[in-house]
Amino acid sequence: MSDSAPPVGTTPDEGSSPAEVTSPESRVDPETPGIPRELAAALHEVEALRTRVEKERRKRKKVEKKQEGSASLGSSRGIETMFRTSYRTHIDLSNLADNKANIMISINGIIISILLASISPKMDANPWLLVPTSVLLIGCLFSLVYAVFAARPRVSSRPTSLATLREDEANILFFGNFVNMPEEEFVEGMKELMTHTDELYLNMVRDIYSLGTVLARKFRLLRTSYNVFIAGLVLGVALFLGVFAFVAVVSPPVVVP
Repeated sequence: MSDSAPPVGTTPDEGSSPAEVTSPESRVDPETPGIPRELAAALHEVEALRTRVEKERRKRKKVEKKQEGSASLGSSRGIETMFRTSYRTHIDLSNLADNKANIMISINGIIISILLASISPKMDANPWLLVPTSVLLIGCLFSLVYAVFAARPRVSSRPTSLATLREDEANILFFGNFVNMPEEEFVEGMKELMTHTDELYLNMVRDIYSLGTVLARKFRLLRTSYNVFIAGLVLGVALFLGVFAFVAVVSPPVVVP
């Protein structure tokens, strides 16, 4: 009887070690019942590889999108922030210009009222007050006029239609252009503008440029108003002092015994 034969009455499991004989159940992956462990491991590797490939593809798309965006317009949120900040800045500057114009109108109005009410009745008795008073009065008057021009609203009277808007000859976002349009054409033009993002941005840029030109005109007139006021005030006060000194020297006060 050979030594390699298993004893009679013994099963292969009883006569062999667990390392030598493996049952089919032990080769099945517990996480995926019914699938052998080797096949399940291969499936896990394929799934991990597919996940890495998907991540790389998404990363590559982000890089390509970023490169394309650097050559074109920025993000929608960045563009909206830029326009919002620009509009707010222009509106604040317009309010500042109007406040400065109101200050100049008030100051010059008060000075002119005092000159006309207090000094004008004394011209007959004191003719030497005529020159300094006239210089100060003229300076304040011109300064007042320039301040009023700066604060005066300006509305365009040029007729505007839907055809001129489509030909980019007018800006529908600026009230000075669409104020002369019928309501139906204005609504139709706004609908067409909202469906074209590039045209919308272009009109907003042109609107900001229009606001800038209006602000430049306002501040230019205000600068002239302030310069004229300073020159008239300094020259008028200097003439008053010179006249007072001249009168005091030429005609000294008479002492009554």
